[in-house]
Amino acid sequence: MVRATIYKTGRHEYAGFDLSGHAGYDENGNDVVCAAVSALVINAINSVEHFTEDETSCITDEESGNIRFRFKGTPSHDASLLLDSMVLGLEQIEDSREYEPYIDIIFKEV
Repeated sequence: MVRATIYKTGRHEYAGFDLSGHAGYDENGNDVVCAAVSALVINAINSVEHFTEDETSCITDEESGNIRFRFKGTPSHDASLLLDSMVLGLEQIEDSREYEPYIDIIFKEV
């Protein structure tokens, strides 16, 4: 199962997110859930780096599927919008009856 933990402050600003695990929907190379989650998350990280001036840190481990992404400071409006888009995509996967058992999204206040 993929676990996505989204961190927000008490002011509802993104602080970052953690992603861990593999979906297990199908074998490697055929797992559409892992592919969709990976595409959403990697695109969001790349977009924040490319389209904003926000300072971030990102630690990845491809083998385990772990990603640790954090903002260094308060994220810009554009960075927040990009993460809103990522979260929307992840939630739509989680809302699917077919894919729901393979992804869990948790929101934590920091």
